[in-house]
Amino acid sequence: MITYIALLRGINVGGKNMIKMALLKEMFESIGLNQVQTYIQSGNVLFKSNEDEQHLRQRIEHEIEVVFGFPIIVTLRTADELERILEKCPFSQEEVSLAESSSVGESLYVAFMLEEPVEEAVGKWIVYANDNEKYHVSGREVYLLFSDSVRNSKLSANIHKLGVPATVRNWKTINKLSTMAKEMEA
Repeated sequence: MITYIALLRGINVGGKNMIKMALLKEMFESIGLNQVQTYIQSGNVLFKSNEDEQHLRQRIEHEIEVVFGFPIIVTLRTADELERILEKCPFSQEEVSLAESSSVGESLYVAFMLEEPVEEAVGKWIVYANDNEKYHVSGREVYLLFSDSVRNSKLSANIHKLGVPATVRNWKTINKLSTMAKEMEA
């Protein structure tokens, strides 16, 4: 079986689209997914399945809307894909350390997209970058490094200009999800 990580976009943010993780876990189990685990309230679900990504994503999104009453975009990555994302970080440890020393809170993030953005959209999006931000588009991921808070980032606030649905996670969360996925596979 394949270990998947589901990243739900826009739940439990600002009092909107509230879903308790215990109920989300039950919902995933109710549609036949195996070894379901959740991590923090922002909508991270690990599970095992032999289904392909597209079919799984559609089933999960449909069931969330049926059970919880609102549509949510779900991005899926396999444990292997998540590990490659960690290994391919385009920023040096020195760059990350420097950003962390001047940033308020986390400084390294990854935006997970449903599909790769087209070059034209990337060109329109990067105009929002400033000197305190670095980015790197790699397939269906965008690595983001902030020397200032992500909350002040126009680049992050305009990620939708890439023209594909995306959800963002900080580096610490991605590492924890990878560790949990490895434990599931052991």
